[in-house]
Amino acid sequence: MISVGLTGNVASGKSEVSRMWGATGVPVISADALARDAVRPGSPGLNSIVGTFGPDVLALDGTLDRDRMRDEVFGDPAARQRLEEIIHPIVWQLRSEWLRERRDEGAALVVSEIPLLFETGREGDFDLVVFVDAPDDVRLARMVEYRGLSEEQGRRIMAAQMAPDQKRPRADIVIPNVGTLEDLERNAKAALDRIRSAGPAATMRIDMHLHTVGSWDSLSDPERVLETALERGFHRIAITDHNRVHVGLRMAERYPDQIIPGEEVKTAEGIDVIGLYLTDEIPQGTPAQETIHQIRVQGGIPYLPHPYAGGKGGGGKYAEELGPLCDVIEAFNARLHDPAMNEKAVDLAMRHGKVIGAGSDAHTIGELGNAWVDLPVHANEPAALLAALADARPSGREASQLVHLGSTWAKVRKKLPGAPGSGWAR
Repeated sequence: MISVGLTGNVASGKSEVSRMWGATGVPVISADALARDAVRPGSPGLNSIVGTFGPDVLALDGTLDRDRMRDEVFGDPAARQRLEEIIHPIVWQLRSEWLRERRDEGAALVVSEIPLLFETGREGDFDLVVFVDAPDDVRLARMVEYRGLSEEQGRRIMAAQMAPDQKRPRADIVIPNVGTLEDLERNAKAALDRIRSAGPAATMRIDMHLHTVGSWDSLSDPERVLETALERGFHRIAITDHNRVHVGLRMAERYPDQIIPGEEVKTAEGIDVIGLYLTDEIPQGTPAQETIHQIRVQGGIPYLPHPYAGGKGGGGKYAEELGPLCDVIEAFNARLHDPAMNEKAVDLAMRHGKVIGAGSDAHTIGELGNAWVDLPVHANEPAALLAALADARPSGREASQLVHLGSTWAKVRKKLPGAPGSGWAR
């Protein structure tokens, strides 16, 4: 079953495309419809909203007053986030139930219309992502003419969404909607024909950068890390403990198709360089260029993580020197809280013709699933990974600031008697 995510910014025409595809017999579900179901009178979702925002958000008939709720959240990002934290988990659960029903019916293709697909970081849940695109001025005019909104209200709604130029390159197919309804129907049909002819691709999902109890600042049991990663839809993970490779090697022996043994080396310059597919540990304090050389001697892949992060990345000081020497540059690290750091890493990779990777940099179990690459199925060996990364799609979501408390606690706990992880000691 091919699962397509259909998205587009407000008033782009995505609902028209959804209607057109549904009319051809394709099963289509709308996140907006699921959201309405999630806040029906008496539902836990509506009760949570009232508990958070107060009874004034209810209409006289006990339903959610959507106009009042919209005014409440679109002028207040924190309020909008609180609302999304209530609604989004319910919507995704309802969608999962719908998908199971369609799969049981033998559907070959299903479409989920999700306005905030990229904003929620869930594009990786789909085989294909389709983005319906229209110019800002056209969308604003539609909101004023057809929805009765003022220009100010329309601009506030538009500002609350990720900009279209950030979404276009992340979509597999873009449907332009700049002409008549007939033009849109023609473009939508062409996109649907393309989806049906392509068929499902054989892909897999990898987290290329995470930590276990082998790192001095993590308490995560490696077996539990792998188990959780598999539960969350991953097919393979790279264990890249700080200055240690023994856990990754032992896990790779047990699970040869699911583990990439690696090490995140703290170099003499005080920055990090990752080696994937290592066979031997590289000592902490080895100069960065020598570290890269030793990775290659072992037949491994030099991977440059978070090159623009302060401290561990040198704030970009070594990016231009080391970027050309590594095979992979980390384009998304979930533990970076300034998006510009990841954006600069993407630019670095593009300028030097390098493939890009992504990693959760997870130090706790809860962080697993925060970042990944979707790429063609391939053998678990260096050359095959590099070839597959040429067709990879990195993605992820920013980790909570609170994850750093987990790392701090791990450092303290490991200094106390009876610290966990003794079974993984070298």
